[in-house]
Parts: sequence; C-alpha cells; structure tokens
Amino acid sequence: MTDVPSGSPPPSAHDLPLARALRRDRWRVVIGYLVLALVWILTSDAAVQMMAVNPLNAARWQTAKGAFFVIASAAVIYLLLRPLAQHVLDAHARLAQSALRHRQLFEDNPGPILVYDLETLEVLDVNPAACSLFGWSREEFLALPMTALWPAGDEATMNAKLEQIRSQPEQLCVITADLVLKDGSPRRMEMRSNYLDYDGRPARLLIAIDRTREDQALRRRDQALARVEEAHEMARIGAWEVDPATGLGRFADQVYHLLGRRAPGARRWHRFDELLVPADSSTAALSEQLLQDMRGEQVQIDVLLPVLAMDGRALMVHLRAESGHDDAGRPRVLGTLQDVTEREQSRRLLREREEQFRELVRVLPDGVVILSDEHVLYANACAAAQFGYGQHTLLGEPLSALVEGRDLARVRAQLFATIPLPGTGAGEVIGMRRLDGHCFQAGLAVGDVRYGGRNCKLLIVRDLSEPERIREALETSNGELQAMAGRLFSLQEDERRAISRDLHDDIGQAITAMKLSAFAARDEEDAQRRSEDLQQIIHLADATVGKVRDISTLLRPPQLDALGLEAALRWQAGMLFRSGTIELLPDIQSLPRRPQNDIEQACFRIAQESLTNVLRHARASQVHLQLHDVDDQGLHLQVRDDGEGFDPDGPRGLGLIVMRERAQSVGGTLKIESAHGAGTLIDLYLPYRSDGAVPSESLEH
Repeated sequence: MTDVPSGSPPPSAHDLPLARALRRDRWRVVIGYLVLALVWILTSDAAVQMMAVNPLNAARWQTAKGAFFVIASAAVIYLLLRPLAQHVLDAHARLAQSALRHRQLFEDNPGPILVYDLETLEVLDVNPAACSLFGWSREEFLALPMTALWPAGDEATMNAKLEQIRSQPEQLCVITADLVLKDGSPRRMEMRSNYLDYDGRPARLLIAIDRTREDQALRRRDQALARVEEAHEMARIGAWEVDPATGLGRFADQVYHLLGRRAPGARRWHRFDELLVPADSSTAALSEQLLQDMRGEQVQIDVLLPVLAMDGRALMVHLRAESGHDDAGRPRVLGTLQDVTEREQSRRLLREREEQFRELVRVLPDGVVILSDEHVLYANACAAAQFGYGQHTLLGEPLSALVEGRDLARVRAQLFATIPLPGTGAGEVIGMRRLDGHCFQAGLAVGDVRYGGRNCKLLIVRDLSEPERIREALETSNGELQAMAGRLFSLQEDERRAISRDLHDDIGQAITAMKLSAFAARDEEDAQRRSEDLQQIIHLADATVGKVRDISTLLRPPQLDALGLEAALRWQAGMLFRSGTIELLPDIQSLPRRPQNDIEQACFRIAQESLTNVLRHARASQVHLQLHDVDDQGLHLQVRDDGEGFDPDGPRGLGLIVMRERAQSVGGTLKIESAHGAGTLIDLYLPYRSDGAVPSESLEH
C-alpha cells in the first residue's frame, strides 16, 4: 500500500471564475449607484433653487426630481445587473453540461469506479464497469458498505489505511490488495482514490485496476526463472552479456562456479579474458579473435574452447553468443558458457567404440540389422544393399516391411523365444522382402545386443538368393538339356526317316526305273526306240544325281568346306530368301582367318536357324545379316529383323535352346533381345578356336 500526494488541495468556491465575476460586478453596481446618487443630489438641489423661488413650486420640483431619480436609478441598476445575470445563466448552463459530461465519463469509463463516504464507508455511486467486475447490480452495490469488498481476516489493515486517509483526505492514495467478488473469489486489485465533495459530503473516488493476471504472469515468470536457474545448475551452463562498445561483460554466478572461481557479491563489469584461462597457445589466439569479434555489429559465435579452471583442471567449454539488446534497448552480445567436459569425453569414447563396431560390421559379408521394438535401429551397408535401400533409409523400417508375411510369425517367434527353438537358426531359409517388393531367400541368425542404452535384437542376414538362383538355373538347364536331348533324338530319327523316305521313294524309284529302262533297251530291236530308252535312263540318272546332291547339301553344304563360312552364309541366305517377300540386307565381311571347323559349323547352323525362324514366325519386312571380325580374336554374327518379336522371359522353343547350347559348346556367347512389336536380335560371338576365351568387348554388342 502506497500514498501518493496530489501536490495541491482542490480549489475552493471563492476561487471559481463565477465567484470572481460576482464579486467584481457586485462592487461595480454599488459604486456606480453611489456615484450616480451623489451627482444627482448635488446637481439637482442647485438646479431647483435656481428654477423655483416659490416654496410651492420648489416642493413640486422636488417631487418631480425624486420620481425621476427613482426611474433613472432603476434603469441604471437594470443595465448594470443585466450582464451579471446573463453571465450567471451561462455559467449555470455550462455547469450543467459539465456535470452531464462528467456523469457520462463516469458511466462509460471501462475501468471500475466507485464513490464511497469517507466516514460511513457507504457506497454512494458505482459505474457499470464496477458492477460487471464485482458481479453485483447497481442497487446491490449501493446497499453495500466498502467493508463487503475486503477479504475476511484483514480488517486491521483496512482500518489502519482508512485512518491514514481520514487524517490526510487531500492526498492521492494508491493501494494494492485483494478484493472479494460476489462469488467469493479473490482478485488482486490496484486501487487509486482521491478526495471528492459529493453533494456536500466528504467522499472518496476510487478507481480499481484488476492486476490478477499480471500478478499471475509475474509469479509464473519468477517460477520459470527459478526453474531456468535450476536447469542451468543441472546442465552446468551460465549466461553472460558483453557491451560491444567497451568489451566489458557481466556474468551469472554459474559462470564463476563452472570455472572454479568465487562469485562476487554484486555483479560487476570486467573483461572476459579475466575469467577464461586458455589451455594452450592456439586457444589463446582463438580467444583473442573471439573478443575482437564480439565488438562487431553482427555477432554469431558457436565454438568449443579448451580452458583451465582455477584449480588447474582441464575443461572443455561450449561458448555461444549472438547480437542482441538489454532491457533498455542498448546493444549487447548475449551468450552462454557450458561445461561439456564429460560430454566430450563420453562422445570420444562412444566414437571410438562406434568406429570399432563399424569396422567389425563393415568386414562382415552378411547383412547386420539391429531391431528395437521391431523397428530397424541400425543396419550396415550390406543389409541396406540386400533390402534395396540406401545407406540410411533403412533406419526406422518395421520388421513387417522386411519379412514376407508367411514367414513373419516364425521370425517373431525366433526373436522373442527365451530358448532357441528347434529347427531354427542360420540354416533355416526365411523369405525376405526388398524395397521394390521383390522377395529373396535368406538365412537368419538372431541374438541379443545392447545398443543405444536399450536391449535390442541382432539379426545376421545371409542372402541365399544367388545360390538359390544358381540351383534353380541348374535345374532349369538340366530340364532343358533333357528336353533337348529327347528332341534331338526325335529330330535325328525324323531326319533319318526323311532321308530313308527320300532314298526309297525318289532315288530308289529312279534307280528301279533306270533298271527297267535298261532291260527294255537291251531287248529292244528298234534303234530309235532303244535310243529313247537310253535317253530316259540318262535323264533319270541326272535327276538322281541332283536328288543326291540336295540331300548332301542339306546334311552339310559343300560351300562351307570348299569356300568357307562367308560364302556358305551368302548362299544359304540367298537360297532361303530368293522367292520370299522379306527383303534381305546382308553385310558379310571377310574374316582375317578361317575359324575352326566346329566354329564354322556352329555359326552356320545358328545363322540358318535364325533365318529360318524369321521366315516361319517373325512376319518381318526386312532382315539384316551381319558378320565381321572382333579384334582378330573372334567373329561376331548378328541377325536382326523388324518383325513381331516375342517375350524372351516367356516359354522358349527348342530351337533357341539348341542355338544357345551350340554357342556355349564351342566357347561362345549368344544373346537374344526381343519384345512384342519391336523385332528380334540374335547376337552371337564365337572365337576362332573352340579353346579361345571370350573377350569382354563381345559382351557390349
């Protein structure tokens, strides 16, 4: 509670403008009337004596003189009092308007205002804002004493303050206390009151300001500051500020404690380098540079400094600072100093262990995954590559995203089993899922491990997809070889049957016809008929020789042995496409040397099968046949068409399998590229000798 003097008492009624005007006009009327009366008396009596010698006439003149004086004085008094009366009326009107304005200000004021009798403490008047704040209606308020607003149990303080106000009623009084609302809840109020003459009664005009929220905010701020101080103590951190103009700073007590110094009784300004003792020369140079930076316009500092405490202990402090302003708006460099010695030591030890663990995990050929609550907490690069993730994106993934649904229950049972389950371990094959949705088979080993201060599960994942793929490919190859062997036997029998049929039907019949013609010519006596029989025998012999040549050519073209691979390919392609609608575009270059016999035969048969497939199945309009040398190491054959194509991953015919086996049997490679509507490419590389190695250049074609 505080009393504030007003400086001067309220003005009295004698000092008001209206009172001064009345006093001035009152004396003006009196003095004017006296002057008029004296002048009239002196002048009128002399005039009567001069004008009337007869006493009777003199009496008449005296009567007329008195009547004129009364009329004249009344007129003069009216003229003198008229401005005064008008002034009084105007003042009364202004007074009424002023009272109305003050009443409106009182009623419309947003702050609660009360008027109470100083002696009886009766509430004389109250504005709507006070009714809204305290919860009483105007009628209820006017029936209450001021003591009803004061909390119970604090009457002694209220009485003492009232006595002080009554002893000095002219003073402005400011009180901060708790008042009670209608519902009984207390509110912290700041009350300002001054003296008021209310209809001749000594009263006080009281203005109440609700400071409850401000008081609560201040208490919360004090509590927050206290918690901040506690947090600073626990975190071993202290605040400081530096004046950039002088380079001097003020430091919290925690800063002194962290550096092993005694905090001064009162905070004082001194240099920063008086507290910090650098641990070495480089730190000293860095400290000097930081002090220079703090005197700049824009400061942003975040650095670790090795320093020495007062007792010689080596400390690592974290210094942060940035430009700012104090409460008065003056430029300051505001910062914190934190002792991070233990944290840095822990980080160094943790870093060393992490490097050891990372090196150990790096050399492992299997994927290493650490799970916490069935989510990936750590994964090495091998595991990320196995599951198709980047180096860090595997972190946080759930176990259900890595294991196939059908095997998830088995993996969970293995993870959370108290003892190893029978039939589980590294030898068990588990279905795992990659990021792109593809699955692979893996061997899984499970263990317990501590990681990040938590009990976790360690998974060793061995990718078995390559061995499984090799096994499946081997099974597929075995099946294909078995099918090819059976088909080859069937084709061999078909070819033998066809050759036997050709020999029996064509060549056998032709020899039989020649034999019959020879018998007929031997017994024929007519020379002309004998000549015709002999000519028929010659014709049948020529046809038979042609048949034998065709069968020999089908079995092995003579051009291959006589002229080489290039001529055989030109002849075979010309024979196949001589009467077709497909345009043949050959590009057969001469080879620098002749391939081995089995190489030539394999290349010719693969080209023959490829061109035959184009005629039978491709429905193409053009076919390109290319043969050229590859660095004098081998030959490169390409057969490309613009036909319908096919799905190379779909079911494969026996012809393609035979072509691939022919190429592999002589040390070559065969690649088939095709797609629906995009044609087909047969890409073959063969060495010149069957024991030659396949160069890497062939894989690029």
